[in-house]
Amino acid sequence: MALSARTRLVALALAAPLLLGGACGDQAEGVPAAQREAGDRFDSGRAFADLRRQVALGPRPAGSEASRRLADRLQREVPRGRFEEVPGGLRNVVGVLPGRGPAIVIAAHYDTKDIPGFVGANDGASGTAAVLELSRVLRPSGARRGREVRFVFFDGEESPGPEESSDFLNEGVRGSRAYAKAHAAEIGALVLLDFVGDKSLSLPHEEGSDPALWRQLRAAARRAGVIEAFPGSSRPEILDDHTPFSQAGVPVIDLLDFPYHCFHRTCDNLSQVSARSLDKAGEAVAELVRGGIP
Repeated sequence: MALSARTRLVALALAAPLLLGGACGDQAEGVPAAQREAGDRFDSGRAFADLRRQVALGPRPAGSEASRRLADRLQREVPRGRFEEVPGGLRNVVGVLPGRGPAIVIAAHYDTKDIPGFVGANDGASGTAAVLELSRVLRPSGARRGREVRFVFFDGEESPGPEESSDFLNEGVRGSRAYAKAHAAEIGALVLLDFVGDKSLSLPHEEGSDPALWRQLRAAARRAGVIEAFPGSSRPEILDDHTPFSQAGVPVIDLLDFPYHCFHRTCDNLSQVSARSLDKAGEAVAELVRGGIP
């Protein structure tokens, strides 16, 4: 994600929220769904264990040995897992639940910024853990209404080196740019999970996210009983892994709790994240897919 965009976001997000009003209101969102069986729910404990395992690998910048070890594990654990090469010697990891198209893509980036001691518990590990758990929860065809669902872990979201890039869309988002170039025409919607582990999780509408798809997600969050994490307010657009898909005309959502006080700082560790936050994001996305995306 581009620092320049994030810097603008900090200034604006500290001001009063921009309410979306009727476009993202609650009036059409129905009532909470009945509690599901335990085996049919997002397992936050299992997801948090996956987050811990990533952090235990230490820093995981794109192309590093730790990053490649993580990619190997993700490829083994997702359904029909495979690698897709990314220019520069990087690799996206892709899992697929077959079904009718166009595909729904649930995505995260698995690399961390190349900063000494930076383990990216929230920025990298939280989204990766949530997507991996969603790949388990959504395996039954009935859980996704027969739609093809892809679980994509992007390599190279962060720009190389410890410094922030002034040309983020060309130097960063390397895996998502490659995947969008190859597959955008096959995709009906993309949900990106990025900073979703923050203990005080708040995921308002990011203005680069499709308003109609966002309304569906908030309705799903209400049915799942986690609407408190999805306020009816808006934050300015952020440049992130969803951006190449949005530019290609794919409806997208970026789930990212920002400002984040440990952004690209070594304090982004296990003390900043919680299983409960992973659960809120994961339950909402699972319910969105279960409810059907046009």
